[in-house]
Amino acid sequence: MGLIEIPDGHVGAVVTCLEMTERPRPRPLPASPLRLKAWPDIAPAQYRLLFERVGGRWLWVSRLAMDDSALAAALGEVHAVVDRAGVEVGLVELSFREEGECLIAFLGLVPELAGKGHGGWLFARTLMLAWREGIARVRVNTCTLDHPAALPAYLKAGFKAWRRAFESFPDPRAIGLLPADVAPQIPLLGAPEASRR
Repeated sequence: MGLIEIPDGHVGAVVTCLEMTERPRPRPLPASPLRLKAWPDIAPAQYRLLFERVGGRWLWVSRLAMDDSALAAALGEVHAVVDRAGVEVGLVELSFREEGECLIAFLGLVPELAGKGHGGWLFARTLMLAWREGIARVRVNTCTLDHPAALPAYLKAGFKAWRRAFESFPDPRAIGLLPADVAPQIPLLGAPEASRR
């Protein structure tokens, strides 16, 4: 047993792949002042802005590194979480590319809402959207860079882990895709080559 070296300028994470193969029993929807708004024709810049606001703290980078055409091709069914004032404060993206399956590609709220009880509502609404006619399996992946409550919440909801993998990728702060001061819980090694801000 030994350490796996991560290349300079990269970050690493253990990814846990989870699945749910039975529709959960119906339960009352937790109360929340938030609501979901479908975004069928979202502009790439609008999507990236919300994606960064929700996932920057967790070093979500995959969508930020894509050009507009690649992003448009990759996007699944997107829903914004909006507050009472209509401000986007969260994101749900579902993919139905595999027949009979739904992948929860992205799910999260802006950091300001963490720990305020909205996650249960968002998770319940997401499962309602995912388990539609013809779906026999719902999948989601989380990693050690995500919010610490993510994996326990998925397991509590009935997801089962079926695979684990290690990934490394260029630190998005070091290459200017995210500001150098985001994700303070993950040390930035070395000075960033570029910064957007």
